[in-house]
Amino acid sequence: MNLFDEPWIPVRWLHGQAGPESVGLRDILGRCQDIEALDIPLAAAQSALLRVLYALTARVTGLDEDPDGDWERRRAGILEGRALPRDGIEDYVSRQYDRFFLFDDVTGRPWLQDPRLADECTETSGVNKLILTRPSGNNYSWFGHFRDSTPYAPSADTAVLYLLMWHYYGAPGKCTARALHGERFSEARRGPLSGSLSYHPEGDSLLITLLAGLVRPGVEVRPEEDLCPWERDKPTDPAGAPPVPVGPCGWWTDTSRHALLLQPDARGERVTDAHITWAYRLPGVLDDPYLIWERRLVKKQQEEVRTARQAKANRALWRDLDGLLRHRPPEAQGEETTVEPPKVFATAAELTDQLRVRALGFDQDKSKNIQFVSGLTPATVGHLTDRLPDTQVAVGRLRRLGERYGENLTEAVRKAWALYTRGDPKQAGKLVPRAEALYWPAAEREFWARFDRLDRTGEDPDGGLDVRATRDAFLRLAREAYARTTDPLTRTVRGNQAVLEARGLLWMTRPGRKNK
Repeated sequence: MNLFDEPWIPVRWLHGQAGPESVGLRDILGRCQDIEALDIPLAAAQSALLRVLYALTARVTGLDEDPDGDWERRRAGILEGRALPRDGIEDYVSRQYDRFFLFDDVTGRPWLQDPRLADECTETSGVNKLILTRPSGNNYSWFGHFRDSTPYAPSADTAVLYLLMWHYYGAPGKCTARALHGERFSEARRGPLSGSLSYHPEGDSLLITLLAGLVRPGVEVRPEEDLCPWERDKPTDPAGAPPVPVGPCGWWTDTSRHALLLQPDARGERVTDAHITWAYRLPGVLDDPYLIWERRLVKKQQEEVRTARQAKANRALWRDLDGLLRHRPPEAQGEETTVEPPKVFATAAELTDQLRVRALGFDQDKSKNIQFVSGLTPATVGHLTDRLPDTQVAVGRLRRLGERYGENLTEAVRKAWALYTRGDPKQAGKLVPRAEALYWPAAEREFWARFDRLDRTGEDPDGGLDVRATRDAFLRLAREAYARTTDPLTRTVRGNQAVLEARGLLWMTRPGRKNK
């Protein structure tokens, strides 16, 4: 199965264009102008594949270097041509064709796999371990019931998506043992995107999406040094430190902390087993241009910690929109945590401002996978540029007001329950989830309705946001949710008094915020 030729990537075609349900890498690059978007149901797989496609797009277009400082002009010229250069695609495919076999006993270099694991691992991990949506070992079922005693072999095109997910979202901790210098180790490090939420600019066609998703390389970056893992002459040394990327292609594709090797059936159509283990013993440097990074000062150690904002299955995507803003409200300047927006948007808006934001992630912790997170925001990249700083500030204030009254609602419900039961406010049973289920969907609708009315001209110094009316709107939603949630408590005297006393918390101003 050569990934350039075999159809394995589900796509959605533009209206009026026809094509198969799935395509290979050659066709997805050659016909990206006819494709609307990837149609992968697994958010983490789509996030991982986009990074691979960014690297391939940079290679076939020559946008993997910028020696003359004309990178944006060359990228705009490709968009005007309405297709990736055919010669560039065929040239790269011909040079790298042998490195894109999913199963390869001839050259010994299967794509994104380490053939050394066949000798260095005395046992396999099993296909249930490979398929992240299946339970393995003694873990609970997630999307389906599967047993290690009778595993169902996934098709090759399905397995390659999970191969990608392991490289980017692989969990830390115990794994299949791998031998190194006569010793066996079975502890893996966290994948570069584990538990995170990444943001990608998305256009009306996959061509625009791929070009907008590219990151401008530094003038010192050279393609022969900024390598993807399949472009190396030989695999890296697991005893050494992970490679430190020197450019975008390395950051896109060469930060994995896991090593895998798939075992096919006799026909090469299904994967019957897999080795999944650690790739490096030593820690390495991690960064990513599609993540929101948060910096906060740890007072005890008196040092600054930089972490990626995590994906949360129960958190609406608009609540993270502040992390995409280059200009933030003045009232946010005093907060302990500072936010770095994804670097990709600094160059995406220069291509076109008619871009939406695709959020893709995986809600995970150290011990379990929880849920995929995916969403497409109506926010356009035009709001994320320096051309509309006042509108960006208005977006930040709009988001903060929605957050404030949602947090106030939670505090008020907890307080009412504690006063009524004389118990711990944190043990508010089902009341808090009920209140949040009533408030947050309504607040999201209110947010986007007011977002659509913000100023797009740059002439309004307030960004088109009526702060007082916005505050009153979110407060009204919080009051309605509070009344419906606490109504059962008001049927006794003590409960009614508790509800009335705690109700005042709905108007609370958060510490460090100006009540505007």
